[in-house]
Amino acid sequence: MSIKVAVVGATGRMGKLAIELIDAAQDLQLHAALDSKSELTEALGADVIFEVTRLEVSERVADFAIANDLKLVIGTSGWSAAKIAELQRKLESNSNAAVLVIPNFSIGSMLASSFAAQAAKFFDSIEIVEAHHAGKIDSPSGTAVRTAEMIADARKGLTQPLIPGVGQEARGEVVAGVPIHSIRLSGVSAKQDVVFGGESEVLTISHEVSSIRSYVHGILLSIRLAAQSRGLTVGLQSVVDASSQK
Repeated sequence: MSIKVAVVGATGRMGKLAIELIDAAQDLQLHAALDSKSELTEALGADVIFEVTRLEVSERVADFAIANDLKLVIGTSGWSAAKIAELQRKLESNSNAAVLVIPNFSIGSMLASSFAAQAAKFFDSIEIVEAHHAGKIDSPSGTAVRTAEMIADARKGLTQPLIPGVGQEARGEVVAGVPIHSIRLSGVSAKQDVVFGGESEVLTISHEVSSIRSYVHGILLSIRLAAQSRGLTVGLQSVVDASSQK
């Protein structure tokens, strides 16, 4: 039986890609394609909602999905740890609903963030530089925020000195103790460098994509897992781990 998918944000770059993938997959079926003029009720009856919009819209879609015991894949940036914790609380009263929060569908990005969390245990000086296409309206990116949170989590129990330059706007936005510098530039798709400074050495973990085709595998994995999920799942790593056990 095919998994019926409703795409919210169907006219955007990622929404169009999702529809293309759904149409090409034998086990997926497009239930509805929603744009800014659509009503969320059009998604009722879908097995999974795939959402790629803006944060304020994404929050409304999440509330709608949870209230109606639906399965939701969130691909929108901006979901901080605090907002995700609020999602968790809402899901506790709706046992059949599921929300997957995936800041980045790229396997390479997933690995780069994981490597950064491992390296963070050995360096006290850490900054992130992320660049995206000129049309990306949010900054810092959801991937950069998630990476910073993973770094902070990996460093729990270690001395975390205050970063030099706190209060200096040019030092970037500080997330979980890690400065993030955002660049929005024509000619760029998506790139992130996590830079670690140590005694007489610098380590840079870098990842770059040239097109949204790099997200194909992650999108398909997330949709298929969501159809069988309950509760909250955060990050592509969690999706990969859960999918490998099925």
